[in-house]
Amino acid sequence: MAKSRGGGGPGSPGGRHHSLAGTRESLAEPGGDELSSLGSDSEVNGGGPEERRVDKFGFIVGSRSAEGPLEEVPLEVLRQRESKWLDMLNNWDKWMAKKHKKIRLRCQKGIPPSLRGRAWQYLSGSKVKLEQNMGKFDELDLLPGDPKWLDVIERDLHRQFPFHEMFVSRGGHGQQDLFRVLKAYTLYRPEEGYCQAQAPIAAVLLMHMPAEQAFWCLVQICEKYLPGYYSEKLEAIQLDGQILFSLLHKVSPVAYKHLSKQKIDPILYMTEWFMCAFSRTLPWSSVLRVWDMFFCEGVKIIFRVGLVLLKHTLGSSDKLKSCQGQYETMERLRALSPKIMQETFLVQEVIELPVTERQIEREHLIQLKKWRETHGELQCKSPPRLHGAKAISEAEPPPHKALEPVPSIIVPPGPAPVPKARKSKEKSRDKAPASSPNGPGAEGNGAPASAPGLLHPQVSPHHQSKESLSSRESEDTYL
Repeated sequence: MAKSRGGGGPGSPGGRHHSLAGTRESLAEPGGDELSSLGSDSEVNGGGPEERRVDKFGFIVGSRSAEGPLEEVPLEVLRQRESKWLDMLNNWDKWMAKKHKKIRLRCQKGIPPSLRGRAWQYLSGSKVKLEQNMGKFDELDLLPGDPKWLDVIERDLHRQFPFHEMFVSRGGHGQQDLFRVLKAYTLYRPEEGYCQAQAPIAAVLLMHMPAEQAFWCLVQICEKYLPGYYSEKLEAIQLDGQILFSLLHKVSPVAYKHLSKQKIDPILYMTEWFMCAFSRTLPWSSVLRVWDMFFCEGVKIIFRVGLVLLKHTLGSSDKLKSCQGQYETMERLRALSPKIMQETFLVQEVIELPVTERQIEREHLIQLKKWRETHGELQCKSPPRLHGAKAISEAEPPPHKALEPVPSIIVPPGPAPVPKARKSKEKSRDKAPASSPNGPGAEGNGAPASAPGLLHPQVSPHHQSKESLSSRESEDTYL
């Protein structure tokens, strides 16, 4: 898949990277004419909106995107999870600093649907990014945009989840918001512009949050989680393809040997998987669970999902009996078995697969060295990727609110009243020799010199940091 340009549509002969043409076309036109023919609500299910039924995720019942029977979480368990997540979100800095492992475990169990959008914003750091750039999205939204990108974005709108109630109508609110988010990104990062794979990513985000929040979440994905994926030359995705293939040698030697024998380049089967974060590959319940873990743990989740799919598709001699040639192998990878994509099975396999950030980074250095030997230096200088919420939080600590003034007791002018019990002591002090002005007697005299200390108490830096943290913790945020 290549980045689209105004001068040529998806898969056009004038596009770049001819070696990726097959993948580019499959991404641009996932259903062939069946999707491009959708133009209004009434064209789906043979009737208008009053006749259309949708599943729990918003997909039209009867479409290939709709989910079959799902494993429902008991209502009581769901409510308990919601309560735990609300506590975490309302005390996010403390949880992220001290209990990150607990956050990871809860993401692996699945974020409650009612809080998923809010949780993604906290995990990705996009909430902090939005607060640091208040009004920026509105500013970009009002700008006209570069015509060379606008035409391409507009042509891609109807291809994004056309059987979802948000995007089924041409010119509907879902497509309008998708256009706004993608246009804003081309203005925010004009050197990158627009890549077709950003559209499904932005569409998934819009299903869970408003346009402004979706925009900043997209920014974090492009800059922190998957830097370089959507740049012009697609160098980062090609490097990650080689990393995936090298990791496959350890995870499933049988699958690795078969793909090597068939001379199938990783870019042919993993481009859409990685660039769209499996949003166009897996059943929707599995997509959401993968994204929950991805936002928490980073790109290693994407690698693990890819490795699990390859292992269970090509990882045994029995499975390879029907994949004797290159064409049969690619067809098998395009039509994955529903069993291995099923939510419970896939998530458990991903959690248990021992592939770490350290392994990925070590392999990245190896593949980068090979790339330089064969291609020279990378043309796109991307920032280093951050592996999940913890790394992003440490790289960009959220700014604490300024400390509110501490209320003080105002002492009226004049001598301070002296308690009766102390009068006799003061009389005896009067008879004694005068003490030093700086001695103990200066403290109990009600001397005006001590008044400024009472009127303007000083706040220590330690007290200030505690006060700031408590005010941050008690903040109730957008739900």
